[in-house]
Amino acid sequence: MIKNIQLRISLEEEAQSNSLKTRAAKKLGMDSAGITAVKVLRKSIDARTPRIIFNYKIAVYINENPPEASGYTFDYKDVSKAKPIHIIGFGPAGMYAALRCIELGFKPVVLERGKNVRDRRRDLKAINQDHIVNEDSNYCFGEGGAGTYSDGKLYTRSLKRGDVRRIFENLVYHGATEQILIDAHPHIGTNKLPKVVQNIRNTILTYGGEIHFETRVTDFIIKNKKIIALQLHGDKEITVDKVIMATGHSARDIFYLLDKKQIEIAAKSFAMGVRVEHPQEIIDNIQYHCSGQRSDLLPAASYSLVEQINGKGVYSFCMCPGGFIVPAATAPGEVVVNGMSPSKRNNLFANSGIVVEIDAEKDLYKYESFGALKALEYQKDLERLAFTAGGRSQTAPAQRLTDFVEGRLSNQLNPCSYQPGLKSAPLHSLLPKLIGSRLRKGFQAFGQKMKGYYTEEANIVGVESRTSSPVSVPRKDTLEHTKISNLYPCGEGAGYAGGIVSAAMDGERCAEAAVHSA
Repeated sequence: MIKNIQLRISLEEEAQSNSLKTRAAKKLGMDSAGITAVKVLRKSIDARTPRIIFNYKIAVYINENPPEASGYTFDYKDVSKAKPIHIIGFGPAGMYAALRCIELGFKPVVLERGKNVRDRRRDLKAINQDHIVNEDSNYCFGEGGAGTYSDGKLYTRSLKRGDVRRIFENLVYHGATEQILIDAHPHIGTNKLPKVVQNIRNTILTYGGEIHFETRVTDFIIKNKKIIALQLHGDKEITVDKVIMATGHSARDIFYLLDKKQIEIAAKSFAMGVRVEHPQEIIDNIQYHCSGQRSDLLPAASYSLVEQINGKGVYSFCMCPGGFIVPAATAPGEVVVNGMSPSKRNNLFANSGIVVEIDAEKDLYKYESFGALKALEYQKDLERLAFTAGGRSQTAPAQRLTDFVEGRLSNQLNPCSYQPGLKSAPLHSLLPKLIGSRLRKGFQAFGQKMKGYYTEEANIVGVESRTSSPVSVPRKDTLEHTKISNLYPCGEGAGYAGGIVSAAMDGERCAEAAVHSA
C-alpha cells in the first residue's frame, strides 16, 4: 500500500534522523515498523515567521518497496542515416530539440557558433582576468548556451507549455541530482551544469546526431519562401530542409540578418536595470529572522521582490543566493552583468537583477527609426554607457545602494564578487530616468518590505540588460515562421521562453512540429 501525505516539520525535527518516518507513522496512526520506505515527492521551506517549517509531500510505502525506475523513459534510437533537421544554437532549446529529434527518428544537425564546454572556459577566463571579449565564445555563447555557466535555476511558471517533469527527468538521466525532482525551487549549480551538458552532447553523438562547434550561421539562402541553404562563416553553404532557430536572446547578428532579409520580426518589450549584491548573511538574517550564521539545515536564503512604480513593474530577476556576478558581454565595447551560483550556493554574497519593465511600443519613441530593432538598439546604448562609465574595459560601473538612491557618488565601494572589478560611477544620473528614477523608488520600497535590505553594505552594479530577447520572431500555430515555411523560431531568442525549463520545452515542441511536417 502507498499513501501520499503532507507533513510540516520543524527545524528541530529536521535535524533528527528518521523524523519523516516517525511523523508519518503518527499521522497514519500506525507503528513505524510497518513502513518499509518513505519517498520525498516535494520539499519547501516556510520562513514567513521565526518558527521555520519544512513542508514535505511524501509517499509512504507500507509493507512494500518503492519502484526503482522513475516511470520516465527516453527512447533514443540510431538516427545516423535518418533524415536531418538542422538546429541553429546549442543552448537549452537547441539541446532538447536535438534530443527530441532522436526520439522521433530524425537526425539533428546542430550548428553552434561557440566552443565546447572545456574550450569555452579559456574565453571565460580571458573576459574575467584580461577583459577580452570573444564574440563567439563567452558566458552567452557556446555549448549549453547561457544556461551552462549560470545558477541552473529550474523554476518555471510555464506549466501549460509542456511536461515540466519530463524536462527534469531528462536532466537527471544526464547526470543532474535527483534533488531537482523534489525541491520547490530547484537548481543544479554552475559547477555541475557543464558535466550534464557534456552528457547530453554524448547522447546526441552516440545515437547518430551531429554537433558542429565554432560554426556560425551568417546567411539564409531563401527560395520560394523557404530556406534552402545556410551559409556558414567562411562562405561554406549547406543545404537544409527544416531549420530550428534556437540562437538565444543575445545573438544580435541573427536579428540583424532577419531584418536585412526582410524576414518578419518585431520589437519586444523586456526589462533592464542593475544587479544588486548584498553580503549573504544580511539576506539570511532577514529571511530566516536570525542574527549571525544560519543553521546548516537551511540553504542560502533567496528573495523575490516586485513593486509598481509610476505604472511600471520593478522587480527582482535571476536571484542568485551564495553566488557571483559575472561579465556577460558578447562584444567589445559593452559591459553587461549577470549572476550565477555554484550548487552549494556557498559564496559570501547574494546578488539579483533589479529591473524595470520597458514597453517597446510606448517607451522607445526616440528609437522608432530602428523599426523592429529599436529595443535592441536601446539595450546596446545602455551597455555602451556602462562600458564608458566603467573605464572602457570589463570593469563595471557601481555605486553603494544607499548612495544610488540618495543621489551621490560613492567614495568607497563594498567588497564584491565581480571578478573584473568595479569603478565608482554616478549611476543615479547616468541611467535613463525611465529606469533610474524607478529603481531608486523601488529600492526604498523593497527596504520597507525587507527590513535591512536597504543598506550601505550593498552595491549596485550596471547594467543588467539581457533579461530576455528585445526581439520576437512571429510564428504560426504550426510553430513555423509566419512567412518562411520551414523555419521554426524557438526558445528565448525568438520570444517563446524565459529560462532553462521553458526553453527546453519549446525546443521539444519545435522538434515535434518540424518532424510532423517533414
